[in-house]
Amino acid sequence: MASLTSSRNSNSSSWTPKQNKLFEKALAVYDKDTQDRWHNVAKAVGGKSAEEVKRHYEILVQDLMHIESGQVAIPNYRTTTGSSSRGIADYEQRYRTLL
Repeated sequence: MASLTSSRNSNSSSWTPKQNKLFEKALAVYDKDTQDRWHNVAKAVGGKSAEEVKRHYEILVQDLMHIESGQVAIPNYRTTTGSSSRGIADYEQRYRTLL
């Protein structure tokens, strides 16, 4: 969805794949009941403020709501010619580039 992408780029700093992975792991450790949650998450991610990680989380929640409500189309992944395992490898490679 173009509007999600443009709002994400204009309202938050860029995130590396490594920072996104650290962010995901920190969310699993510091749940909503954790005192100073966003400060802890920011410290775990590194290079981000508490406000930046909180905004990143809010964008993630918005994206999930759009996906779950059907506002984002499911991609039509085509398998490449050859074995089905090659198609799976292509899917995994595309997924890794999104992280």
